[in-house]
Amino acid sequence: MTNKEAIKRSERSQNLKVFRLEDSPWFYVESEEGKICYKVCYNSETDYYCNCGDFARGFKNDTTFRCKHVMAVMTSVTEGDPQNVHFLERWRPKLEDTFIKRIDDKDFVLYAGLLDVAHQKNLCAVDVELIQNPTQENGNTAICKARVETVDGRRFSDIGDANPQNCNIKVAKHLIRMASTRAKARAFRDMDNIGMTALEELGDLNDIIGDHDGKKVALRPDNIRKFPRKDKIASKPQNGDGQKVEETSEETSGQAVPVETQPVQAKSPASPDKKNGNGKSIQKPSPMISEAQKNAIYNLSRRRNMSVEDLENLAMKAYNLPVENLTASDASAFIRILQQAS
Repeated sequence: MTNKEAIKRSERSQNLKVFRLEDSPWFYVESEEGKICYKVCYNSETDYYCNCGDFARGFKNDTTFRCKHVMAVMTSVTEGDPQNVHFLERWRPKLEDTFIKRIDDKDFVLYAGLLDVAHQKNLCAVDVELIQNPTQENGNTAICKARVETVDGRRFSDIGDANPQNCNIKVAKHLIRMASTRAKARAFRDMDNIGMTALEELGDLNDIIGDHDGKKVALRPDNIRKFPRKDKIASKPQNGDGQKVEETSEETSGQAVPVETQPVQAKSPASPDKKNGNGKSIQKPSPMISEAQKNAIYNLSRRRNMSVEDLENLAMKAYNLPVENLTASDASAFIRILQQAS
């Protein structure tokens, strides 16, 4: 029996249930289908027997041959003592919850989790081929093809692409490596039978759709206005119109003369302060759509085969504004609409 055959039988033996007869070297091992049990006698690593047909055929040519039922008993015996046997639970490859990332009410699997499950399924080979080198003519798009294989000979393959538009800005300089990771992730998903999209397949949408995870959104300088602290404003007395007055003085007639003042505000040369009729500052305008949000919207529309006209019509229908004139908050909501349109 070759080493590869032994590994394959050992893998299959992990799924078998073992039952021990009372105070004897005899065991019952359940079949993979769970319909029958095979009888195994196990005294030591060199003295064993199984009544299955595979053992009868293999033992004739090789006296060291071990069928999967014998291997199941051996893995259930601790410290070489056949009297001390534990019950084998059915083992299945499992994706740990720590490898699952939830973004915008949708679950994504990490590449590390796909690789972990692949090794649980006895991954034996991974091969990546560069199909397209990123150049200016192809929009700096790298394309790789990955092939993976298990010990039992099952093969899976898929491709992955990467360009500056669908990658995080931090990895945009490493397009070939990103395309390779995405190709392997897609092949591992088929091998592991995992339907969730890998997080590495996404662009940098996590910091521009709704929840910024503590990140600050960059605003244009002309949209920033400084206001005095509330505690300082509240400490000053007010007149009947709600305006601030200075402390009283007794010049001229000896009576208190209110002097109206306005809160001091830092003015920006690009946008001078404006006040309404009550002397209150007008609320600063909402920040406009960012370049990252525009790129995300256009990338999502291309993935859904939407023309520019269809995209503008959808924006007008939802917000009565073209894409270029959307606010940052409207753009975040619009991105969600496009994500859910698939």
